[in-house]
Amino acid sequence: MRLDKYLKVSRLIKRRSVANEACDAGRVFLNDKAARASAEVKPGDRITIRFGNKDVSVEVVTVQETIRKEEAKEMFKYL
Repeated sequence: MRLDKYLKVSRLIKRRSVANEACDAGRVFLNDKAARASAEVKPGDRITIRFGNKDVSVEVVTVQETIRKEEAKEMFKYL
């Protein structure tokens, strides 16, 4: 699954367009490397997002195309 879509489906970022812009601005890292929106995400990957002066780091647990809002937090675990 594309990184921008994963960020939206997992609800780490609300909109796919915002996720795309964050990737283009270099604020999203996949396995400690700056990532493009088209990067492939798979279980076990580490994603770090810079929100201003705060970093959010998660590990990908599952990758699903669609998921209910209540179950979205099961797609990742915080580090």
